[in-house]
This record gives sequence, C-alpha cells and structure tokens, in this order.
Amino acid sequence: MTTATKASSRLEERFRLWDANGNGAIERSDFEAEANEIVSRLGAEGTAQGNELKTAYLAMFDHLASAAGTQRMSQEQFVQAAEQEIISKGDAGFASVVQPTIQAIVNVLDVDGDGEISPTEMQKWFAAIGIDGAEADRAFSELDTDGSGKLSTTELVDAVRDYHLGRNDIPLLGS
Repeated sequence: MTTATKASSRLEERFRLWDANGNGAIERSDFEAEANEIVSRLGAEGTAQGNELKTAYLAMFDHLASAAGTQRMSQEQFVQAAEQEIISKGDAGFASVVQPTIQAIVNVLDVDGDGEISPTEMQKWFAAIGIDGAEADRAFSELDTDGSGKLSTTELVDAVRDYHLGRNDIPLLGS
C-alpha cells in the first residue's frame, strides 16, 4: 500500500469514527459528541481543560468545514479537505490543524502538571478512546522517541502525523 493510499485509508477510518450518528456525513455535532464523550471518560467535565478540549475539537471541525465549503461533509469532502489542509502541508498542516487538539488532550491528561504524558496518563487516554492498557504500554514505548519516559506534545503530534502518513501503525484514533 502506498503512503498516499494508506493516508487516505486512515482518513476514511477517521471519518467513520467521527460520523457519530452514522448518517454518512460529518457535522459539527459529531465532533461535539466525540469531544463530550472523551471529556466525560476523562472525568474533565466542567473543567477549564475539558472546555479547552471541546473548543479545540470544534475549531478543528470549523477549519476542515471551511476548507470543504460545507458544514456537512461527506466522506469524500472530508478526505479531500483533510488531505488539503493537513496531509499535503506536512508538519505545518499538523501544527496548525491538529496540534491544538493534541495540546488540549495533553492538558486534560497531564494530572501532575509537568506538560508531558506519563505511561499512566497515556493509559487513561487509551481507555477513554476504547483501547486496552497493554496496547497503551506498547504504544507509549513506540512513541517515546527520546526515551525520556514521558511524551511531549511534539512527540504526540509527530506520532499522529506519522500515523496518517503511513509511517506507524499505532492506533491513536480509537475504536
């Protein structure tokens, strides 16, 4: 499978996961539902960090919807907008569109306030997106590229980018 094909396939999978109501389109309410579910699973309802995560999710939707020219994206429109705004722009695309959401996730998970994610905090994230602890441990080891025992926002953004570009198979999208 070529990198472009793998990236498109992963965007199609992301579409399926975001289409919360299964109507074949991604709408702002789908992003809102996922953000609310994650915030709830992480026990962050009513916190500044939980609200920041919701805001970041909705900003990502707004960016992609603007690029697609519609508030109701079909799978084709979503994949095209994501390829245009994120994939084709490489690091800059991931930094502007995806990084704010990842930073907001880090802010919710980072219970010790050190600005990074520990293995225990990573397990909490994976549990929130429906992936078991053993998988979280394996993923953490693969993601900790500098061997620090913690994951920085940069390492997580790089991992999400590499996943979508077909460079790793770490299941960061949930199930």
